[in-house]
Amino acid sequence: MSQGWFMRKFGFIACLFGLMLGGCRQVETKRPLLFWCSNNAGEITFAREFTEQWQRNHPDKPLRYQPIPEGQSSEEIILASVVGKTTPDIYANMWQGSVEMYAKAGVLVPLDTISGFMEFLRVRCDSSVIQEITSSDGHIYQVPWKVNPIMTLCNTGQVNGPNLKGPPYTYSSYLNAGKQLTKDANHDGYMDRWLGYTEVKVIWYQRFFNFYPLYLAASNGAPLVTNNRGHPSRAAFNNRYAVDVFRFLQQLYRDGYYPKERLTSARDPFLNQRIATSFTGPWQVGFLERYKDTTLHYDTWPMPVPDSHTGPAYTYGDPKNIVIFNTCPDPRAAWAFIKTLIDKPGDLRLMELTGQFPHRRNVDTDPYFSSFLQKNPKLLPFARQSRYIKGVDNCEVIVEVFDIISQEYEACVVYDRKTPESAIRDAARAVDVLLMSEKMNE
Repeated sequence: MSQGWFMRKFGFIACLFGLMLGGCRQVETKRPLLFWCSNNAGEITFAREFTEQWQRNHPDKPLRYQPIPEGQSSEEIILASVVGKTTPDIYANMWQGSVEMYAKAGVLVPLDTISGFMEFLRVRCDSSVIQEITSSDGHIYQVPWKVNPIMTLCNTGQVNGPNLKGPPYTYSSYLNAGKQLTKDANHDGYMDRWLGYTEVKVIWYQRFFNFYPLYLAASNGAPLVTNNRGHPSRAAFNNRYAVDVFRFLQQLYRDGYYPKERLTSARDPFLNQRIATSFTGPWQVGFLERYKDTTLHYDTWPMPVPDSHTGPAYTYGDPKNIVIFNTCPDPRAAWAFIKTLIDKPGDLRLMELTGQFPHRRNVDTDPYFSSFLQKNPKLLPFARQSRYIKGVDNCEVIVEVFDIISQEYEACVVYDRKTPESAIRDAARAVDVLLMSEKMNE
C-alpha cells in the first residue's frame, strides 16, 4: 500500500487541523525529550551511548531514547504517530523520501530557522546535498545523517575467470559475464548458478536495488521528477537512460542470467556462491565477514553503466536523516543533542557500531576516519562511492512514482510483455497524471 493511500484513508488533513489547534496548548517544557532510533541492534547501542553521554553533560536537559515501535515498516509507524499525535521529539532514521510529505503537512521543525544550523550543515555537506534536501518551500527539515551506497558486490574467484573482463562493468561486459557464469553446475538439467539475483516483487522500494541505482549510474545522477516552482512537477525519466536500464535488466532475465524465482536456500545465495554478483550496500560486508567460508573472496565496484558512459557512476545512497517534530518543547536542545550524533566522533562511532557511513563530505580521505577504513578495507569502496550518491527527489508522492515504475518494471523487465520504450513512456505518462492530480488537490 502506498503512503498517499494510507494518508487519505485515515483522514490526514483533518488530523492536521487538530494538530494546528493543538499547537496552541501549553507545552510541558520540563518533560524529557524523546529520541526514537532504529530498532537495529547497532543503532540501539549508538542511541544508548549518546543519550547517556548527553545526560551526564546536560543534567538540566533530560532526554531519553527508545527504539521505534515494531510494525510493518518504520514509515507506517511514523505516519501513525503523526495521526495519533504521539510523535517523538527527535527521530533518527527518517527516509529522505518521506520528509517532503511531512514538511507540507506542517509537522516538522524548519531546522534552518535554528541559529547555527546552516553553518554546521555547510561544513558537513556540499552544496549539492543541501540543494537535494531543501524543501519546495525553501526550508530544510532534515539533517543529513547516514548513507548506504548501493554497489556491485562481486565474487572475485568467479568474475575474474578465463574469457571474462572483470569489473567495473559496462552493460555488455556484465552480460558477457552472465553468459559465461550461468550454468547447470550439477548437471541435473536445471540452472543452479547465475550471474546475479534481484528481487522481482512489485513493491516500490525494491527498485532501490535494481532500476534506480542503475538509472542514476547511467544518467550521472539525473532526477525522476522535475520540480519547477509555480508549475506542476513532471516526470523526468522518459529518456534513453531509463529505457536502456529497462532493456539491460530485461535481457538479464530473458537470457536466464538472473532467476525469476525466489532463491530460498538456507543460506544467502551470494554467500553460498550460487550467484556471482549482487547489488547491495555496506551492511552486507559485516554479514559476509562473519559467515563466509575460506573459499569465498569478494570485492565491490560501482554499478554497471552503458558502454558509452564516461565519468563517475552515481548510485542510490539510501539516505536516512534526522528530523525534529513540531511537538518538541525545546527544538534548540534537540538540535544541540543531534549535533553530538553527527560531529566527527559521533560519525566515527556510527561507523564502528553499524558499518554504515555518515552523510558528510570526504569520508574516504578525511584523516579522522582513515584508521577505521584501514582496519576495514572491504568498506573502503563504499566510502569512495559516497562522493557520488543521490537520494530521491523532493516529491510528496515519490512512493507512488516508484509504484508506477514498479508496475511497468514487472511487465517489461520480468515478464517481457512490453518493450522498454513503451514501458518507460507509459510510466512517465502515469506519473504526469499523478503529479497533475496532486497539484490540483493542493
